[in-house]
Amino acid sequence: MFCPVLSTPVDWKETPEAHVFIADIPGLKKEDVKVEIDEDRVLHLRGVRKVEQVYEENEKWHRVERKRGKFARTFRLPENAKVDDVKASVENGVLTVTVAKQEVKKPEAKVIEIEEK
Repeated sequence: MFCPVLSTPVDWKETPEAHVFIADIPGLKKEDVKVEIDEDRVLHLRGVRKVEQVYEENEKWHRVERKRGKFARTFRLPENAKVDDVKASVENGVLTVTVAKQEVKKPEAKVIEIEEK
C-alpha cells in the first residue's frame, strides 16, 4: 500500500521558561506518535495515520481526501534547551511538546599574554 510522508503543521514558540512545539495531529492517539531527542539535540516528531475504512468490493467511493500515512518533523534545538527536561501531551488532536530552558554560560574571554622575542 502507498504510504506517503504527510505534512504536519507545527508551531514553535519560545517563552522565558521553555521552547514549546505545537503540532496538529487530528485523529491520532498517543500510541500513534513518537517524540524523541537524539544526541545531536534534534527533536523528532513521528507518527502514522492509519487507514480507518475498509474498501469493500461492492462499494463505490466518490472522494477520499483524508490524508493517511507517515509523518516526520525534525527541529534542531538551541543551546539553551534542557534536553533532559521534556514533557509531551496530546489533547483534542493537538500534540504539545515542552522543552525546558537552561541558562547558557557565555565563555569568558581569556587574555593571552604576548611574549616579546
